[in-house]
Amino acid sequence: MSSTITSRTGAKPVVLIPACNRLLGRHVYHVAGKKYIDAVRLAGCQPLIVPSATGQELDALLDIAHGVLLTGSPSNVHPSHFQEDVLDPALPLDPERDAWTLPLIPKTIERGMPLFAICRGFQEMNVALGGSLHQAVHRVPGLRDHRDDETQPIDVQYGPAHEVLVEPGGLLERILQAPSIQVNSLHGQGVNRLARGLRVEARAPDGLIEAFSMEQAPGFALGLQWHPEWRAEHNPVSVKLFQAFGQAALAYRERPPHT
Repeated sequence: MSSTITSRTGAKPVVLIPACNRLLGRHVYHVAGKKYIDAVRLAGCQPLIVPSATGQELDALLDIAHGVLLTGSPSNVHPSHFQEDVLDPALPLDPERDAWTLPLIPKTIERGMPLFAICRGFQEMNVALGGSLHQAVHRVPGLRDHRDDETQPIDVQYGPAHEVLVEPGGLLERILQAPSIQVNSLHGQGVNRLARGLRVEARAPDGLIEAFSMEQAPGFALGLQWHPEWRAEHNPVSVKLFQAFGQAALAYRERPPHT
């Protein structure tokens, strides 16, 4: 299944996708998962991978974009951004990504530009807006272990792991038209203190926040802890999510100037 969203000019809305920083051999590379690029195309949009950006470049990038997709990553947000020390030094970090995606988030929201945040991106969004994270969800009393089993085949790792209970009356319910869905689960960290202004959109059965939106955002602003981009074209829930994002990006592109 694919989408054919285009503007009056025939061009597709442009979606910025931040790259991560990865040491391959002796050199650092900017990388972005193909599954996210494919999902943006499923949304009917044109993906644009951004390696990094200075403060001065952020506005210039947003001037040419119509949406932002914050991807998942093996790396975690550095806990110094929510006033904590690193709990497990063995876990990967990506301070260069933190340095520009955290200020990118409020700028995107302020413009009313659609923002779709997934896994690490979901955690970035909460931290950028003043929230905090559990650095090890499995160590928190009352919460289950939400990590995947890396010894299993990838289809098993990304397979359905648990139910998510959708909060009534929110953005997610409007998109999915369902009280609950089955999702995958591949994260060790999760929301601790929810940032002010964010609305819980869904929870796992153990109470952990799995989705949120920003109630006062002038545009589409949704964060998901799970991975809807995995084989999205074969998952009706994922198709609905990315098509809603794509429609929001088109609406942003088509709106009159200075509105």
